[in-house]
Amino acid sequence: MRSAPVLLACALAVTGLTVTAQPAHAATFPACQHFYPGPIPDRPVTGGTAPGSLTPPVSVDTRLPAPGGVSGGVSGSSVVFTFDRVPGAVAYRAFRNGQALQWISDWGQPTLTVTDANPCADANYQLYAMSEASGSEPSIGQVSTAYRVGGSGQLAPYALAKGSTLTYRVTSYNDSGQTALGYHAGPGFCAVDVRNIPWGTRFFVPGYGHCYAADIGSWIKDDIVDVWLPGTQADSWGIQRQTLVVE
Repeated sequence: MRSAPVLLACALAVTGLTVTAQPAHAATFPACQHFYPGPIPDRPVTGGTAPGSLTPPVSVDTRLPAPGGVSGGVSGSSVVFTFDRVPGAVAYRAFRNGQALQWISDWGQPTLTVTDANPCADANYQLYAMSEASGSEPSIGQVSTAYRVGGSGQLAPYALAKGSTLTYRVTSYNDSGQTALGYHAGPGFCAVDVRNIPWGTRFFVPGYGHCYAADIGSWIKDDIVDVWLPGTQADSWGIQRQTLVVE
């Protein structure tokens, strides 16, 4: 996870949101809170300078495929679900809204199970497989689609529809190391509030290029996206209001 960038939230505008019906069962859960409890200072839109060339799409095709076969939902006061094995995987990680939820070692057990004993409303659950128990960056597989509890109390796939538009404040960062998802930070990776934009979502940012949601940040909350730029280009970007388009 990266350090906080310079900016903050304002009203969110989304067009073309997809998928699951509003979950009746999830209404009994508390609202999902942002992981950072501290104060987040507001910042006005300042404008800034684009890097001059558009960032191409990130490719994760050579990584292990994402776990599939997700099945389950509300069980008492918890959310419990199972998923299919990924050939070549020795372990898996489950996340709720970009926060680590569970590590699952694959020792040949009959069922691979994830349990969230403290669920919140409209949480996005995601998984990836690992080819090494160390969890090293090259061993981390592709992140799954998000799953949310639907009106029946069962998990169902959730995504933002292609072509959806989001009016956001966009800032930038140049931190090195790994993103919160685990991939090496670099061009084309973006930090998002995973309550709103699930990891793995691809979207286009005018003046920047293509973004792949794979990071979070203490100040990345509500209508904020943070794009990765090298060196002083990150400072020059400033704080821009942009209409993002889901790809």
